[in-house]
Amino acid sequence: MSAAPIHPDEHALREALITTALETNRRGLNQGTSGNVSVRLGDGMLITPSGVPYEALRPEDLVFVDANGHWEGSLRPSSEWHFHRAILQERRELAAVIHVHSVHASVVAIQGRDIPALHYMVAAAGGHSIRCAPYATFGTEALSQHALEALRDRTACLLANHGMIATGANLERALWLAEEVELLAQQYVLSLQIGGPQLLDDAEMERVLAKFRDYGPRERT
Repeated sequence: MSAAPIHPDEHALREALITTALETNRRGLNQGTSGNVSVRLGDGMLITPSGVPYEALRPEDLVFVDANGHWEGSLRPSSEWHFHRAILQERRELAAVIHVHSVHASVVAIQGRDIPALHYMVAAAGGHSIRCAPYATFGTEALSQHALEALRDRTACLLANHGMIATGANLERALWLAEEVELLAQQYVLSLQIGGPQLLDDAEMERVLAKFRDYGPRERT
């Protein structure tokens, strides 16, 4: 039986997801078939399939996973679909999740470290630090729960001995944040080589978080 036709709006969303996935490779955040990208669609999500290089993806290859974790078709969703679904169900303000194995974020995660307040842009992820979730085997419910806890009041986290998760209200925002977290991780790794970072205190981070709430273009009233 042939697949049902894809609605034009959904087709545009599928194309945007593939473009975002390709950008993670182009920007050096990912390589090969590691990492995965999802975006909210109705009561479920579209997610990249397991084991398919992004360069080979067609819009119809993306897998729709419903709210109950069911999917149809010949391709399986990414092995990390559990935490993508959990995040999008738990955080209704978010619509996109990007997971990558970028080099510096992974180095910090291999050490099981949080990224501390070494730069005010740490606040871009929503708090005074970017937490590192404890290790759990990839694709497991345990990893989903660790990720949810590390993302509490945050929009990005590290996964111990694994990589990074960045989220956003749309694919563009999630991709921007993924790149920012990788840069912060690089700055942290380099600063540790010359004696360690001088950290911003909690009061300053609260001021920065308050400024971030009003940051960005707004229409005049």
